[in-house]
Amino acid sequence: MRTTEAATTMPDGAAGAPRGARGSRTQGSRTPGSRTQGSRTRAPRTFEQANRRLKWAMLAPALAFVGLMIVFPLVFTLNLSFTDAFGAVNADKSYVGARNFIDALGDTRRFLPAAQRTVIFTVGAVLVETVLGLAIAMLMRRPFRGMRWVRTVLIIPLLTTPVAIGILWLLILDPSNGIANHLLSSLGLPPQEFLGSVSQSLPTLMLIDVWQWTPMMTLLLLAGLTTLPEEPEEAALVDGANSWQRFRYVILPMLGPTLATALVLRAVDALKTFDILYATKGAGGGSDFEAETLNVYAYGLTFDYQEYGLASAVLALFTLFIIGVVVLLRRRSGRKAA
Repeated sequence: MRTTEAATTMPDGAAGAPRGARGSRTQGSRTPGSRTQGSRTRAPRTFEQANRRLKWAMLAPALAFVGLMIVFPLVFTLNLSFTDAFGAVNADKSYVGARNFIDALGDTRRFLPAAQRTVIFTVGAVLVETVLGLAIAMLMRRPFRGMRWVRTVLIIPLLTTPVAIGILWLLILDPSNGIANHLLSSLGLPPQEFLGSVSQSLPTLMLIDVWQWTPMMTLLLLAGLTTLPEEPEEAALVDGANSWQRFRYVILPMLGPTLATALVLRAVDALKTFDILYATKGAGGGSDFEAETLNVYAYGLTFDYQEYGLASAVLALFTLFIIGVVVLLRRRSGRKAA
């Protein structure tokens, strides 16, 4: 019992040794813990590095495809634009500097009128498609009976191939047997030549493009309208704003980013229009080049005249023109959003 009491009433100096030993072991056990904590702090860095490498590994095939299918043709076309390539791409050719660009920009018979028609076709078609698409989207904003059928009918022009659309409209607008002139005659209006007329060809092609692509603008703008909050419009309604005021000052500003994106996408696509023009008017855009745009002009230079150097220069100028239009539209949309 005395031994037990002595052990229990051991002085601090004697009992301090075991505590010190335990303390030293505790400190020793903390040292690996600190290493573990340090490894844990370094783990996210290692994971981020591995994740970054994995991302680049996953992106490598896509980047290689882009480089092969986009960058290489652009570089090859740009190289051809500085040569006098004619007859065959791999034929003997020599570099002529910027002569092809000078010849194209100075061509007042084909190039400059084709550029003018491209701008007129794009601006006119996209403007009408945007107005009609926004109007139809506003009408379809609220659910109504038969809405699914209306959406199905709207998608039909987008599912049809452009060549089939061109042949269909050639039959509809035929001056002799087309249904369009029969309808005009029943309304007491004189028959029109439509695609057979030099002055009516480009406006008629714009109407065909409007018929085909207005549904796409409608669907894009309708998707944007469905994401808009209803509180601002309800507040304007409480304040006494009418339908036009709510649309002008509430809905349209909120729809601005979606509208700008739809405009950019549709404008770029309209600039590149070729199939409808070629299917309806053929090579050269008609006998008097009345529907010849830059795409049709470049196609004719390449496959009809085999002037590959000049055609490459036209395509290079056309690409710069498209990039300029995209940059301009994005800047204007950015200013409006700000």
